[in-house]
Amino acid sequence: MKAKAPLEAWFAEAKKAHWPDPQTIKAQYKNASILKNSRVVFNIKGNDYRLVVKINYAHQIVFIRFVGTHKQYDKVNVETV
Repeated sequence: MKAKAPLEAWFAEAKKAHWPDPQTIKAQYKNASILKNSRVVFNIKGNDYRLVVKINYAHQIVFIRFVGTHKQYDKVNVETV
């Protein structure tokens, strides 16, 4: 997968991160999209891939809900995936 190294880099950053709220994520990742239902969309590998996560801010738990290309991303409902 061409996104392996960028995803591993994101994962390493996420493991160290303390994201108490969506604004903190936006400050770190300007291109992240904050959605309903505690979802966040990250652009991976120069925006070639999308990573959708659900975050439990109170417990600092990040659930990966989707990883895929833009074409694949367009086929999912990111607010329920």
